[in-house]
Amino acid sequence: MAGGGEYGDNSICRAALREAFGDSSDSESDAPAGVNPRAGRGRWRWEAVAGIRGLWLCAAFLSADEQARLLAAIQREGWFVDANNQAMRFGNLPSWAVELSTLIREAICVGDVNVDVGAEMTNEDEDACPLPSDLLWREPFFDQMIANRYNPGEGICAHVDLMRFDDGIAIVSLESACVMHFSQAEATAATGTTLDTLKQEDAEPRKVPVYLNPGSLVVMSGDARYLWKHEINRKPGAQLWDGRELEQHRRTSVTLRKLLSSPS
Repeated sequence: MAGGGEYGDNSICRAALREAFGDSSDSESDAPAGVNPRAGRGRWRWEAVAGIRGLWLCAAFLSADEQARLLAAIQREGWFVDANNQAMRFGNLPSWAVELSTLIREAICVGDVNVDVGAEMTNEDEDACPLPSDLLWREPFFDQMIANRYNPGEGICAHVDLMRFDDGIAIVSLESACVMHFSQAEATAATGTTLDTLKQEDAEPRKVPVYLNPGSLVVMSGDARYLWKHEINRKPGAQLWDGRELEQHRRTSVTLRKLLSSPS
């Protein structure tokens, strides 16, 4: 299974990315074609979520202006009318979704990486990458998209994404902040991994909360994609962070995935 294991294999990934895209000290004139020269380690900061292998958060993925432009592009699609709050696209994605995919890859390539190892934080760890190289450089990067619009109180039930989708899933959050909870899921034959590898000394189920602010990006691969369910419960009393309840507004999300190739 790609990802989820030790980060050793990804040291090659980070080294290759540094070689291909340069370091934060590179000048704009040295930026390779297709890479936004204003991006870099000063802009994107990746945090590995403690306790869940393959789960990464980039809290400041999109600026306020980029969020507004993305929301405007979604609005122009005319998807969310009447009672409809979801739109799916397969294959040829809207141009803005293709651009979003490119920006996600760019953020992974040149962003700062922080790995929380127990009480120790390792800055710019060369052995860590938010996505394994085989997923990062696949083509197309994503070919399936879901756009959702949630009113206050509406969320998503705990689930693992369908096995018809490949490893490596990205979720962009817009408008309202929320808390996404991750909980251990039963292993399936498709993963080839048992839940025992994730259990702690106590067998009690546990949830790992992740705060998603507007403009944030979550990337899931390996264990996070296959062995953990994710959910957003926005009912009164359920959206708590730092001891206080979050004020809920309308929330929009964009999920990008890759369909598995059909067997020949």
